[in-house]
Amino acid sequence: MPASDFSRLLAAREHDPFRLLGLRREGAQWVVRVFHPHADSIALDFDGAAMPLVRVHAEGVFEWRGSAAPVHPYALVITEDGRSRRVHDPYTFPPQPATDDLYLFNQGSNYQAYRLLGSHPQTRDGVAGVRFRVWAPNAARVSVIGDFNSWDGRVHQMASLGASGVWELFVPEVSPGTLYKFEIRNRDTGAVLAKADPYAQSFELRPATAARVSAPSQHAWNDADWLARRAQWDWLHAPLAIYEVHAGSWRCHPDGRLYTYRELAQHLVPYAREMGYTHIELMPVTEHPLDESWGYQTTGYFAATGRFGTADDLRALIDACHQAGIGVILDWVPAHFPSDDFALAHFDGTALYEHEDPRLGFHPDWGTHVFNYGRSEVCSFLLSSAYFWLSEFHVDGLRGDAVASMLYLDYSRREGEWLPNRFGGRENLEAIDFVRALNIMIHREFPGALTIAEESTAWPMVSRPVHLGGLGFSMKWNMGWMNDTLAYLRNDPVHRRYHHDRLSFGQLYAYSENFALPLSHDEVVHGKGSLTGKMPGDAWQKLANVRLLLTYQATAPGKKLSFMGNELAQWSEWECHRELDWGLLARPEHQGVQSLVRDLNRLYCTRRALYELDFEQDGFAWIDCHDADNSVISFMRRARDGSYAVVVLNFTPVPRLTYRIGVPEMRDYRETLNSDSRYYGGSDVGNRGLVHAQPRSWMGQRCCVELALPPLAGIILVPYDA
Repeated sequence: MPASDFSRLLAAREHDPFRLLGLRREGAQWVVRVFHPHADSIALDFDGAAMPLVRVHAEGVFEWRGSAAPVHPYALVITEDGRSRRVHDPYTFPPQPATDDLYLFNQGSNYQAYRLLGSHPQTRDGVAGVRFRVWAPNAARVSVIGDFNSWDGRVHQMASLGASGVWELFVPEVSPGTLYKFEIRNRDTGAVLAKADPYAQSFELRPATAARVSAPSQHAWNDADWLARRAQWDWLHAPLAIYEVHAGSWRCHPDGRLYTYRELAQHLVPYAREMGYTHIELMPVTEHPLDESWGYQTTGYFAATGRFGTADDLRALIDACHQAGIGVILDWVPAHFPSDDFALAHFDGTALYEHEDPRLGFHPDWGTHVFNYGRSEVCSFLLSSAYFWLSEFHVDGLRGDAVASMLYLDYSRREGEWLPNRFGGRENLEAIDFVRALNIMIHREFPGALTIAEESTAWPMVSRPVHLGGLGFSMKWNMGWMNDTLAYLRNDPVHRRYHHDRLSFGQLYAYSENFALPLSHDEVVHGKGSLTGKMPGDAWQKLANVRLLLTYQATAPGKKLSFMGNELAQWSEWECHRELDWGLLARPEHQGVQSLVRDLNRLYCTRRALYELDFEQDGFAWIDCHDADNSVISFMRRARDGSYAVVVLNFTPVPRLTYRIGVPEMRDYRETLNSDSRYYGGSDVGNRGLVHAQPRSWMGQRCCVELALPPLAGIILVPYDA
């Protein structure tokens, strides 16, 4: 072998080790060449007879020469530190590039790139092992390293698959559970980096960062009926009550241990069902190194975090949800990724997944990198991640985190800190194209699956179809409703009359998007206080305000999302390292709030007028939105069949015992829910279950009713016989 070849091989700079190693014919002889710097000796195993290889270089190059080729695939007996092991030579298994899949990957349209790249157990020529592939186009050399080679990048140097930028090596005798990384030498600088596999489906537990070879799933799904129903689901006209959950702090064991996925299946699922929620939304359970990021700084876009168990354990949780009639939405983070050295950041020594220019590639709010959506392979990576969770884990939707930060090049940036697009504008054109491609793919491939955008600006048509010029999301969080409502409720009731427009303004845009009304984790952290802590007044008034808020959310147009703990009326804001304040339920007033949430969810899900036309103007009509002096609003919710419910909300602690509102029909009305009921911890001011209409036009309606309107409370009326 020429000296220059020796030099590249020994220095681990060889991009095509198959050119030098393995079995080859040289003249009249067959040659087996092995590079193993840790070996004391190596022999060929000929049907149990050892044929020694000759050390031809002191740093660990061994050769065998013979007139007849060894039987394929030949085995080697490697002796190291006095111990011998029998393995097959990885360099007798040439790469098997999947040309079509690589083409789609490089074009940005490979939705299952996780099958192409990463680590995959397989058998070649009767030999079990693992095929490794990684995209690192700016590398001079890539190796797979792990316990199986003493984490030495010289031992298992991978082969370049040419212009695709992908590298491949099949390593025999490596099995599921094995820890590994990729060692990458940059082509220009020579810098050597040890990186976790971007496509790994399992990692070792934090703070360790190695990827783990995953075995194929053994979970037997039992949700075929659920998926069939979901495919036919008319979600636009269906109730959606989402319980947002942080898996690490919903409940914990007395000794501080986290609940596993399977324990959550045993406890969380029946709780959510009993409480009347239609869906659970899991804050990110993709792998992440830092607990305090709550999962939003993701390093494993294809890996369920090992904090709570295995990937099959998570599948069991999702399956249990489906069998209980509960959907599962995953928080998913396509907007940015952390700067940890072991992960995606400068993956092959260059800005590969991000932009090189920090004005495009670095997010000032979170200290993270922004994905380069203009790079086709990055789009394949993210599209495949979305496909992976929907296909391999049967999730029912993805909630896209921080979508607004994707759409604007100047998001959270001052003048001079951002670069305009090719037209001189502030819109991130590549991100827009990616978002549209994502939503097209999901809605086509997974009928009935939802995509929900956390988008906090007035970007138009976020939840309108792509073919109509929209971004294609199913729904968008209504941050305006949330901010207006919470800002209003922070005021002492005596001052609320001056801010009455905050309760009515949202109706000006309520049907411009398919809105979900969020009371999410973001509103109860970082010094914002819990929902209860935001409210003015004494303890009774604070809890009454919370009950009023939750009643308002349940009856206002839009699908519902509430963070865990809101139903307990927690006094302290959420803290990710401890469980919810379940002990509050020993107090009747907190039991009452929980009971109210359960009854609101059940009423919402069974009363068509409260959900069927959530996204349409025909589903809502003001009765009176002008009574600022009394801080009272009243409105009707309607269904397609003409059925309706009347909602009256009193935002002061003053009972209104003869409060008159208009109603459309001369009939009796049943007070089907009163948030001031003693069962919910209220003062029990109400209408004893029934009110009678009077033949007097009022507020533009043909008839009216006179109500005993309770303090800081909402009531829901329905026609008596409906």
